[in-house]
This record gives sequence, structure tokens and C-alpha cells, in this order.
Amino acid sequence: MKITQVEAIPFAIPYRKPLRFASGEVHTAEHVLVRVHTDDGIVGVAEAPPRPFTYGETQASIVAVLEQLFAPQVVGLSLLEREELHARLGRTVGNPVAKAALDMAVWDALGRTLDVGVTELLGGYTDRMRVCHMLGFDEPAAMVDEAQRMRDTHGITTFKVKVGRRPVALDTAVVRALRENLGEDVELYVDGNRGWTASESARAMREMADLGLLFAEELCPADDVLGRRWLVSQVDVPFIADESAVTAADVTREVLGGSATAISIKVARTGFTHSQRVHHLAEGLGLEVVLGNQIDGQLGSLCSVAFGAAFRLTSRRAGELSNFLDLSDDLLAEPLEITDGELVIRPGAGLGAELDPGKLAHYRQDQ
Repeated sequence: MKITQVEAIPFAIPYRKPLRFASGEVHTAEHVLVRVHTDDGIVGVAEAPPRPFTYGETQASIVAVLEQLFAPQVVGLSLLEREELHARLGRTVGNPVAKAALDMAVWDALGRTLDVGVTELLGGYTDRMRVCHMLGFDEPAAMVDEAQRMRDTHGITTFKVKVGRRPVALDTAVVRALRENLGEDVELYVDGNRGWTASESARAMREMADLGLLFAEELCPADDVLGRRWLVSQVDVPFIADESAVTAADVTREVLGGSATAISIKVARTGFTHSQRVHHLAEGLGLEVVLGNQIDGQLGSLCSVAFGAAFRLTSRRAGELSNFLDLSDDLLAEPLEITDGELVIRPGAGLGAELDPGKLAHYRQDQ
């Protein structure tokens, strides 16, 4: 069970429709496939989706740090030596997405070695999750049409609406249109990606007070410490810390400082090992948790549902698991399917992910 090689393979797949939000927009999935090989001939896989406008990582930086720093430090370790592995990765600051993908590939390799699914290794609570779909910036009619299509085609009834534009009425009008057209049985929440000020956020939430929102997420910057605390005291729904609360220590700071009352867990930035720690902390503090999305491809979404289905707390709410539907293609040999609003984990060992070698050869950028 010893690690013999770590591969970092850059690939690029265009989106049919770009996702636009307050901190940027994404037109192409310029991601990295991470493969961990062992001396038993096992290969674990995971996907690293860089988000330079959030964490400072790029596709090139993820490949470089994995090949030049992380691979030499972890080759020779057993798949069971995860604490030692993370101690070695921790010598390098930052690079959360690169570390997360390496961690998840190790878990996948361990599951394949033991012939056990990753969800079972983590907790085994259920085998599926309800799905939430993210709606990026567009005109109200277009966003309503997309939501209706997702409900009609895939049975999705929970939507996270990207907000943060100016004037705030641009976005409050969208959320109102969604509620009026989709009805009361659809769950809605908003995500500002730090786009508004605290006062703009408070005004927007007042304008949407009658719309029955589930959550508000990252409406204003976390480094506006006093403004953020003031805003959270004004909001009458749970306020989610996402990009401001990557580590368990971040969660502690945001919650105890009064800057958040709920947490988004994204395995794309904390892997399975550190996501467990964030989950357990949130459970101990009695926080609501949502499973977030980093505009992942199908492999990344498979990692997310594998983790989310493992625990009662993370499977309670719909997880953001559907934005791979906007990709023009993917690497999996058997595409994921969302049916009746749910995504089911893949049966079999590890993540149950099998890649299409022809598609990988077509989309990889290093050959």
C-alpha cells in the first residue's frame, strides 16, 4: 500500500454556458487530474479545480506544486499514513486545492485496495444526496428558464442564486422572479461571493425578506470584520461562511467572532481528511452545513457526493452537485446522472470512478 508515483495531468473542457458570479466567471474547466499509484498496482484518482480569484491557485501552479514539492514528499508513504502525509504537505503554505486532490486520490486508492467504497470508509450514512443547482448571473427570465429546466429534466428543487451585483435590485428582482415562477415548494438561497458591502447586503436581504430564503452566503467580504458581524446580526436566516472558512480554525474564528452561523464544506479545497475535521467541528457546534461546489466536473462531483453521503449532517441539505451539467463533455467513462433530484454514489471500491482513456487523451494539455 505504498505510494510510488503522483501524476498531475492538466486538462481543459469548455463549458456550454459560462457560470458568472461576483468574484469572476468560468468559461473552461481548466482542471488537473491527480492520480496516485501504489506498489500494489492500484491507481487512485481525484480532480483539482483551480480558482485563482478565490484561493490564488492556477492549473499551472497546481501541476507545479504537486510535481515539484508534494510528490517527492509523499512517495514511499503508506496509504494509511494520512496524518504524516498532511504533516508533510503542511510544510508548504496555501495550495488548498492541490492538497485536497492529492488527499482524495489517496482515499480512492485506499478504498480500491481494501475493496471498500470511500463513503463507507468515511461514515456510510447513506448512498445518495439531494441536489442543489447553482444559478449564475443572467437576466431574470433566463435564470427562471434554467431553473425550470433543471426541475423538469432532473427533478432538482433547490437552487443557490448568485448575487452581488450593483445595484442590488438587479439580483433581488431575479430572486423574486424565481420565487414567483417556481412556487413555494422550491428551496432558494443566495450567495454573494463577497460582492456587496455590509449595508448593501442588509438592504438586499430586507427586500427579499418575504421570499422564504434558506440561507445567505458570503454576501460581503470577511475582512470587513465589524461590518460582517453587524450584517449577521441583521439577517434572520443562517449566514454561511464559505471561502472565508476553509480550515477548521477558520470556522472557529468566523463562528465565535459572530461572522457566520453556518458552514459550506467543499472537498475540492479540504479533501476528505480535513473536510472530516470541519464536519466534526460543525457538528459539535450545532451548525447547519451545506456541501458546496467549486464548479467541479463529474469526477469532482463524485468526490463531493461520496463525502456528503457519508454523514447525516452533510446529507441533510441538498448538496451543490449539478454544475457539471454545464460542461460540454467530461472524463468519466460512464456519465453521472441526476434523477428525481438526487445523485447516487457509484457502487464499487473507492470512488467507483472509471475514466475514459480516449477522452483523457483528447482533453489533456501536457502532450
